[in-house]
Amino acid sequence: MTNTIKQPTLLDALIPIISLVIMMGGAVYLFGDGSSFGPNQVALLLGTGMAAIIGMKNGHSWLEIEKGIVKGISMSLGACLILLAVGSLIGSWMLAGTVPTLIYYGLELLNPSFFYAATCLICAVVAMSIGSSWTTAATVGVALMGVASGMGMSPAIAAGAVVSGSYFGDKISPLSETTNLAPAVAGTNLFEHIRYMLWTTIPSFVIALILFTILGFSESGNATADRIEQMQTLLEQSFSLGWHLLVPLVVLLTLAIRKMPAFPAVAIGALLGALWAVIFQSDVVYSMVGEGEQSAIGALKVVWTSLFDGVSFSTPDENLNSLLSRGGMSSMLNTIWLIICAMSFGAVLESVGLLKRAVSTILYGAKSAGDMVSRTILTCIGTNLITADQYMSIVMPGRMYKEEFEKRGLDRLNLSRSLEDGGTITSPLIPWNTCGAYMQGVLMVHPFEYIFYAFFNLISPVLAVIYAYLGIKILRIEPPYTTSAKESN
Repeated sequence: MTNTIKQPTLLDALIPIISLVIMMGGAVYLFGDGSSFGPNQVALLLGTGMAAIIGMKNGHSWLEIEKGIVKGISMSLGACLILLAVGSLIGSWMLAGTVPTLIYYGLELLNPSFFYAATCLICAVVAMSIGSSWTTAATVGVALMGVASGMGMSPAIAAGAVVSGSYFGDKISPLSETTNLAPAVAGTNLFEHIRYMLWTTIPSFVIALILFTILGFSESGNATADRIEQMQTLLEQSFSLGWHLLVPLVVLLTLAIRKMPAFPAVAIGALLGALWAVIFQSDVVYSMVGEGEQSAIGALKVVWTSLFDGVSFSTPDENLNSLLSRGGMSSMLNTIWLIICAMSFGAVLESVGLLKRAVSTILYGAKSAGDMVSRTILTCIGTNLITADQYMSIVMPGRMYKEEFEKRGLDRLNLSRSLEDGGTITSPLIPWNTCGAYMQGVLMVHPFEYIFYAFFNLISPVLAVIYAYLGIKILRIEPPYTTSAKESN
């Protein structure tokens, strides 16, 4: 005999969501920056339990809910594998001198006054070329954070510049997964989607560059020539530097451009970094061999350890030590823990219908283009907060709102652009979202610290809503949906 499934009420949907928000706020209040290292995970699992109880009250079986959790977690396993590979990559590239070389030349080439703007622009170009904000942040982003440390610049602002540039480039790249996903869900053409997004992304990016330039001039006095020269000297003393050490980076970017999947591409980059460490940093490797160990066996252990547990350097400068002593798969385990807990919560909400019930309420009374776009963006942000996954924040609202846009005479391009403005862009601003957790793990800056400096990610959704209410670049159709569309302005 099967149970009768009752439709959830709005109160059913709000109880676990509001409870989670309260518990997350309590975790941040009690534990501060350490909230992502256990307290948030406990809050997410408690919220998962509340949602499961409500689901069973409405007739869902535990077996059904458990299958939903397994399905939700399985969706994040690809991201978890990438995280492990990135941890190995950072460790081996530190040992190989690849990241130290990038930091060294970055200190030599980048002017402190334009550092934040240049960081944003560099990350934008790289992300646009390879279509991946994650790979950009894990490679040039890590190096630019090191340059910021060497110049005495703010790590929070630098992280905001990395995130802004990486997501701008990712968003307008035809190689990006999310840039392909949004038009696929909305039923639009990829390149029309990209061209239509330019109306919100370009102005937002320009405003972000102006703000980063202003901040750069206001903080440039903190960086002294002596400090930069001291950092470069220590790097020269600690590593054998040279342009040849950038080969692992070039190989990784080439693989990404050739559209190799992220996990094998990053894994190859990590293994190449380990090989480069043996060939070009033998003195550094042998200096880390333990007493009493054979040199060859000890060197193998050092390189192997860099892949799973990172590296630890000891130089006269503690700031440089903390910058370079990192990486390894183990450094990503807490982030993976957070992702699994967050995906469990989102999966239960979706499988028992609580998420759909909460989202459907948002559309009530929506009539104008401004109402539809703003509520779509809010739904994407809410889905990012609840399901902790940027793909879900595109797929779910896209499926739910596609016909609603048509009914109101709005072209689907309005929807696909809104999905990116609200879903893709806001994901790295949420600490328990897969993207926010990833950026924290790679850049070593909490999202709550860089959120106010990720200017592009903040401005783009706001600008999209303003455009919609003013009727700027809003494409209209005559219901039912046809291929012809007229711009309202």
